[in-house]
Amino acid sequence: MQNQIRDIRKQMKISQEELAVRCGVSRQTINAIENDKYDPTLALAFKLSKNLETTVDQLFVFKE
Repeated sequence: MQNQIRDIRKQMKISQEELAVRCGVSRQTINAIENDKYDPTLALAFKLSKNLETTVDQLFVFKE
């Protein structure tokens, strides 16, 4: 799965730490998701999309 979190987060001028606090996770979790080393739970995916003002579909793209 590929994601657009880093790009959208940087466009919004939000740090990994700030996004992590807003979503109730660690900065390391955000870093791992952005680097495709961790797939978030559905609940976290919705929190990310809400805080990045987008949809889950726009954040994550399934790539075979």
